[in-house]
Amino acid sequence: MAQLEAEQADDFALFAAAGGSARSVTAELALELSVTERRAGADVALAQALTTRLPQTFAAFRRGEINAFKARMVFEPTVALSDELARQVDAIVATRLAGKNPSSLRVAVNRVVQKVDAEGYERRSRARRRDRNVCLIHQDETMSTLLCELPVEQASAIYTSLDQEARRLRRGDEDRTLDQLRADVLADRLLNRTPGDSGIKPVVYLYTDLLTLAGLNEEPAELSGYGAVPAWLARTLAADSNSVWRRIITEPDTGQVLSVGRARYRPPPALAGLVQARDRVCRLPGCHRPSQYSDIDHTRDFAKGGPTAEENLAPLCRRHHRLKDEPGWTFTSASGGEGAVVTPTGRVYPTKPPPLHESRANNAAGDTRDGHEAAA
Repeated sequence: MAQLEAEQADDFALFAAAGGSARSVTAELALELSVTERRAGADVALAQALTTRLPQTFAAFRRGEINAFKARMVFEPTVALSDELARQVDAIVATRLAGKNPSSLRVAVNRVVQKVDAEGYERRSRARRRDRNVCLIHQDETMSTLLCELPVEQASAIYTSLDQEARRLRRGDEDRTLDQLRADVLADRLLNRTPGDSGIKPVVYLYTDLLTLAGLNEEPAELSGYGAVPAWLARTLAADSNSVWRRIITEPDTGQVLSVGRARYRPPPALAGLVQARDRVCRLPGCHRPSQYSDIDHTRDFAKGGPTAEENLAPLCRRHHRLKDEPGWTFTSASGGEGAVVTPTGRVYPTKPPPLHESRANNAAGDTRDGHEAAA
């Protein structure tokens, strides 16, 4: 199926090259395929990029290793790049396509784009933040969708605040689900139907190394559940007087978590905090539910002798926590977050949290500047 999609993309590119203006090509293709012009235009743009700017991605597409949707996850973050920079991203990403679902692939491509075009990414990020907006879309059955495009740290803080308040209410005599409660709390707050703030302080988890925080490098930070954010934004968030940050100690050569500081608002047990910081998201590959909103689960059940220890604990979102109890699913875990998920058909998917930063030894070895700066 993916190979047939690749052949179609090739046909789209050939048609675009011979079919006249972009408007003409889009309109004719939309008619022929009985799709909207917006859809046709998006398909043509993808095909043209694959056949000119993203040759490695297109080669993987032709081999059937990725489908059109995954190819789009590479294409869209590179739209604003020059041809040369797009090809650089393409060459790097080509080695990271295997085994990633679309959302994981999008996160990986964005990280590479930030490295390859740091200045451009910062400029585009600032421009996007100026485009924040609220949109109302009416749906069927008396429902509507309220969409807010906000800076990531604001949106994350709002959701966390809603989630914490919903969970507090859920502990009482309450028959509403968490989803219903989050929606009701949002509506109540926006319509001023509550007497004031609940007193809950939202916690947004940002992972950044000390050198970035100090302005000594520009390595992207990671916002839990979202992915990479620019170094300038990490420093802005850290400098906010309302921010409360946790100290996380990593092993310099691997970037893996060794210890978690205790100075934070309402800290969970130290061990749970270590597991949350170590994994950052749900343990199941491809799931990006932040670990702070997931259950801390015993990989080997406590009732069956599983220890309450770092090597036997992993965050699982509620959906995948329930999956663990389905017939044929097996989870394993070891120190450092390594482990595996085995499916009912016997397929094995290794799990290992990505390091919080690249190896300091590798960075120092590749640094051609004077030794004092490399050591710092």
